Amino acid sequence: MKRNSCLVIGYGSIGKRHYRILSELGQKVSVVSKRKIEVPDAYSNIELAISSEKPNYIVVANETIEHEKVLRTIEESGFTGKILVEKPLFFESPQSTFNFSSLYVGYNLRFHPIIQFLHKKLRNKKIVSIQAYVGQYLPLWRPGADYTKSYSAYSAKGGGVLRDLSHELDFLQFLFGEWEDMVVRGGKWSDLKIDSEDHISLIYSTKMVPLVNLQMNYLDHINQRFIIVNTNSETYKADFMNKTVQINDEIVFLESDRDYTYREQHIAILNGDKTHLCSYEEGMQIMNMIYMAEQSIKKKEWVFNE
Repeated sequence: MKRNSCLVIGYGSIGKRHYRILSELGQKVSVVSKRKIEVPDAYSNIELAISSEKPNYIVVANETIEHEKVLRTIEESGFTGKILVEKPLFFESPQSTFNFSSLYVGYNLRFHPIIQFLHKKLRNKKIVSIQAYVGQYLPLWRPGADYTKSYSAYSAKGGGVLRDLSHELDFLQFLFGEWEDMVVRGGKWSDLKIDSEDHISLIYSTKMVPLVNLQMNYLDHINQRFIIVNTNSETYKADFMNKTVQINDEIVFLESDRDYTYREQHIAILNGDKTHLCSYEEGMQIMNMIYMAEQSIKKKEWVFNE
């Protein structure tokens, strides 16, 4: 892989991770941050950073609510390289479209060994039902940080489990196709000091599966992320915490470090391998699913992907 000029926009926890991983991959990395940071080649202005560094790869890693504005600035700068936007793509659907030729969304769990394993094993199987679950106690997400001041705590900043934990929406779509009809229940029910939703439960069907049951929350004091897939002859239980996939009585161990999926995602983008990347169009499909889920909660009725 050749050495590229990379620009990371945003230097919170996820921006720092992208900066570190790209640096470890031997890339030249600069940063745009509103804060004064101790990083070489740091800028406070996107236009200046692009004109000075001439990047061919940009990672947008600031708050979700700022993504549309940042992409507009990048577009107006004349940038024609590759872009990765952290998930979710936007807070809400943008006012107009973008014309980037290589824009991807940071659903890096597509690269997790468990998802890759399921993608290969289930490709030609008839799926009867799926249960998926993800939960983690929000105050423990970011050690040393006050959760009440994080974007996750505020609906207006793009917080809430529906957007924060939308990895599940994406990798279930990646594995099993787009949703068709859906009913959702959720809200802010705990005593967490937040105004965003802390628990969501979705029941829906896809083009490939008649029943998907997905629960997402900020509440679990026992970190959990798993998928159970039933076919007519097999049950697959994929446990991300224990790094295992159980198929009936057989258990397969699939090891990976915490940076693995981010690293593989960057390598795929820089090498031009689109096979498992989330495209702009797929990112917008997830945005539509989030919007329709919110409509289902509000109206207390089934919604349809028409």
